[in-house]
Amino acid sequence: MKVLLLRDVYKLGLAGDVKKVADGYARNFLLPRGFATAATAGALKQAERVRASGDKLRQHENHEKAGVAEALTSLRLEFPVRASEQGRLYGSVTHQMVADAIEAATGESVDRRSVMAPPLREIGVFEVPIRLTADLVPTVTAVLYPEDEEPPGPDDVATDEQQPETEADAVAAQPEPESSGEAEQIEPEVEAEGPSPAAE
Repeated sequence: MKVLLLRDVYKLGLAGDVKKVADGYARNFLLPRGFATAATAGALKQAERVRASGDKLRQHENHEKAGVAEALTSLRLEFPVRASEQGRLYGSVTHQMVADAIEAATGESVDRRSVMAPPLREIGVFEVPIRLTADLVPTVTAVLYPEDEEPPGPDDVATDEQQPETEADAVAAQPEPESSGEAEQIEPEVEAEGPSPAAE
């Protein structure tokens, strides 16, 4: 179905964009969380207003979080872990653990859903993207090492880049929409009760 984005959505588009998505993705994620509305004729008339409001909000968020992005870019997080001889963890370093480590190191609170990588499950050094805004996605360095050893130095281990592996990973990490006086409100229309737009 076609939707009008009311908020920036990671790897999909920006507020005001019209996108064709799978029915399930729209009905189970985008619509109930307030990220989008059905692209009815009435909603499309408001697309430019939604886009302008989204641009203004994005600029404000970028300015507000620029300092945080700079701090995260140079941040190195160390996790002593239990692992097998092959380097596989007994468990994993989760999104929440990364968020907690960031807050402990910088004092900045980061939502676990802003951690745009799958849980880390093996020994190594990884670049983990942290989505602050649609434009600001700095990476932190996560170092996982055996708990009975010393952590490797910055130049000791090659860095492996970790990214979400599937759409489900990205959706699971997607932050909830934040309440804001500048967020667009689209009034529901009678025609929205009729047949749904064509499925993808």
